[in-house]
Amino acid sequence: MEAADHSPHQGLTRRLVLFDLDGTLVDSTPGIWASVRAAAAALGLPEPTPEQLRGMVGPPLQDGFALVLGVPPDDVPRAVAAYRAHYSAGALLDAAVYPGIPGLLTALVDAGATLAVATSKPEPFAVRLLAHAGLLPAFASVHGATFDGTVRHKDQVVAAALAAHPDGERPVLVGDRAHDVLGAAAHGLPCIGAGWGPAPPGELADAGAAVVAATPAEVRTALQRT
Repeated sequence: MEAADHSPHQGLTRRLVLFDLDGTLVDSTPGIWASVRAAAAALGLPEPTPEQLRGMVGPPLQDGFALVLGVPPDDVPRAVAAYRAHYSAGALLDAAVYPGIPGLLTALVDAGATLAVATSKPEPFAVRLLAHAGLLPAFASVHGATFDGTVRHKDQVVAAALAAHPDGERPVLVGDRAHDVLGAAAHGLPCIGAGWGPAPPGELADAGAAVVAATPAEVRTALQRT
């Protein structure tokens, strides 16, 4: 039996660490909110409330329009199309990298971890945003939703990430909302809650997050506990 390693990098070599994107790596609320407002206006819907706008950050877009804004099922595709037209025109780049994220990613890569993104954002949008933010080089792969909506839920993109890295050890997801925790749990993965994101107090713990990190710097310590 090997001697226990109590260094800060214990267990990180070849460990697979999956990251959500919106609300975890970047604060993308300005661009998302602007695009939701544009979609609501295009459909003749009332101005979304602040609570509705907050609820649109994170979940699959189709689900957000149906469940958060109450868009009838037949109108959801039109709402999604209006949103994406506004978002892809430039709003998707209206996002700021959370303080501490670049340092965290660099430290994990330097320690030998394999990093991948698992997001409900359409994959081409995710790659474009990560490249714009300067984060793309840290990730071995990026897995996101399809434009046709057949892949959009967190458990689906987590499955894709796991399939892409079959040799990844002790996979874990870092995410900021309850659906991240549940999507990871569907595959038996622990979730480290991104407590710096937009989730209301208690949401991540109530959903079953293994630990909630208050800052990106705390993720490194949290990885030793999960």
